[in-house]
Order: sequence, then structure tokens, then C-alpha cells
Amino acid sequence: MAGPSRRGFLAGLLAAGMAPQASWADLGHPAYLSAGKTPDGRFLLAGLDRTGTILFRHPLPARGHAATAHPSRPEAVAFARRPGQFADVIDCRNGAALTRLTPPKGHHFYGHGVFSPDGSRLFTTENAYENGDGRIGIWDASAGYRRIGDYASGGIGPHDIRLRTSPDGQHNLVVANGGIQTHPDSGRAKLNLATLQPNLSHLSLDGPLEDQLILNADMRLNSIRHLAISATGTVGFAMQWQGDAGADLPIIGLHNPGSAPRLMAEDDPRLRNLNGYGGSVAFSRDGAQIAVTSPRGGVVQIADCTSGALLHEVRLTDVCGLTGTGAGFIVTTGAGEVSTIRDGTLTHLGRSDLAWDNHLIPIP
Repeated sequence: MAGPSRRGFLAGLLAAGMAPQASWADLGHPAYLSAGKTPDGRFLLAGLDRTGTILFRHPLPARGHAATAHPSRPEAVAFARRPGQFADVIDCRNGAALTRLTPPKGHHFYGHGVFSPDGSRLFTTENAYENGDGRIGIWDASAGYRRIGDYASGGIGPHDIRLRTSPDGQHNLVVANGGIQTHPDSGRAKLNLATLQPNLSHLSLDGPLEDQLILNADMRLNSIRHLAISATGTVGFAMQWQGDAGADLPIIGLHNPGSAPRLMAEDDPRLRNLNGYGGSVAFSRDGAQIAVTSPRGGVVQIADCTSGALLHEVRLTDVCGLTGTGAGFIVTTGAGEVSTIRDGTLTHLGRSDLAWDNHLIPIP
């Protein structure tokens, strides 16, 4: 007698709730996510492989900023640029829309989010704009991304948010509270520069504040914007100067909970080449180096994490997207270029017709 057909076998698994879930491996291991813009002005999120080849595209209703990848399912969430009102959940097997998240009334998104370690929850940075409070939205990713609450971000203007794993295996959230107050009625205008006070907040997954870094008074106008986490749990942060032009202040720093921050390349005159703007920040895979991009300066700078010295500076027009690789870094530009940097040497991988946006997000 012939055995059961494959179709019948899979139907039985589905009926029993035992069918295998799709995983990132089903896609052939895509490597990166990035928002972008087409030559005719349409916005999208794209998935790329390690050579920069585009594997899928998903249209966005407006300009995107960053994205986050589910730790196991082939899903990603693309976030609107602040002050945004959408976050698209995407099936990365084909670029199809699964659902669209909108913040509660009186909130807007700030462009970033991250999943819990098991992928059951999505955390989003938000602004409760009537009172200017920073909030972290919580969404149940195991139940259709249902909104289940929010809690304080630890400051004003939460922008980037990352999951940190400590050396002893504990997880928490790190939030870059840039300090900048905004309101949708004012677009992207910065409403509180006179009282600006950024901070870096470490929160438990359930919300309580565990640790907080506030920079010295002379750095008060250096808005903490973007984050990277090393394999050992060190937090790298990139800042954007909100004061007068020409200040040669550090733009990247390192922090571990309970300790003072370390600012990179403090006395190096090449800091001015960043034009006061850190676009993206990333550690090398081994954690020995940290890099920052500046689209305003058209430059990538790479510092040594032990000494703090600036090791390399690479000129590249409109560079912003950045992530670490096994042998250095990979960067993207507004001209559609995808390149690697290794030992200070720039190697072009390819170029598309897309204008890549701020961030290049690695897929776990």
C-alpha cells in the first residue's frame, strides 16, 4: 500500500498545529535590511545579501528610517522617519505586507524598534507629543502585533533602541534619549534646544530604569541618537551636535552600565570632518573597533575601542548606512553604493538605482 502523500502529511501537521514555521534559512540567509528611495521618488524597504544584491522590495507609504528583524521568523518591521505614523510588518520571503502598526492617539514613532530575545514582543520608540514624554511602545508579536502597552523611555526624544545581552546572559533595553522634543504640528522642528538634556537609559524588558548615563554639561547639546552593542555588551553611541557649527567635539562613545563613558578621538582635529553629525554607528565583529558615518561630512571614521584613537578615515559622499562584518565594515550611500571597508581600504561591491537611507540593519 502506498504511503501518505507529502500534501496529506503536511495537511495533518497543520491540523495538529505542528507544521514547521518558516525561518530566515528558508530565504537563503539574507544579510541586511535598508530603507531606500527609487529614482522616481517612491519609498521602500529592501532586503540585501552579503554582496549587496537586492533580494526583495516592499513599498512604504512615506520615507522610512530603520528596521528590525524578528530573531527567528522571516519577518521585519520597517519604521517611518520621525515623526512617523506607520511601521510595516513585512514577510521577507516575498516582500508582502503582513500588517501595518500605527501608534496610539497622541503618539508618533521615532524611527526605531527592537524585538525581545524570544521574538514575542516588539518594542518601539515613541513620543507622547502633547506632554513631550518619551515612551516605549509594546506590541505582542505572537498575536498579530497587538498593542499591549507602553512605559517611560527614561527621557525625552527616544530615538534608537537596542537589545543588550550582558556577559552573564541577562537582557535589557538600551535607549538613546536624544533629548529633542518634537510635535507633528511642527514637523521636524526642535522645540526645546534651550533645555536639551540627552541621556542613555538602560531599561529592564518590563520597563524599570536600571542605569542611566548623562553627559557632562559641555556636551549637553550633543544629542545621543544611534546605538550599537558589541558581543560583550558594551554600548556604542553616536551623537549629533545641536549647537553652533565648528565645534570639534567627540561624536562617538562607549558605555557599560555602572561606569563612566569613554569618548573616542577626543583630541583628534579630524573630528571636525564629521560636521557634528553621527549618522550610524557599528562595532567590528570582534569588538576591537567602532565606526561612525557622517553623510553631512561625507566620511567614515574608525576608532580603536581600547585606546580611543582614530585609526582610519575614509571619504565617501553621502555615506550613512553601516554595519560590522567579519573583516571590517560595510557601508551604503545615497547614491546606491554598497562598499566594504577593511583596514581603512574602501572596496566597492556594487551599485543599485536606489538611494539608500540612514541605516543598514543586520539580520540575526
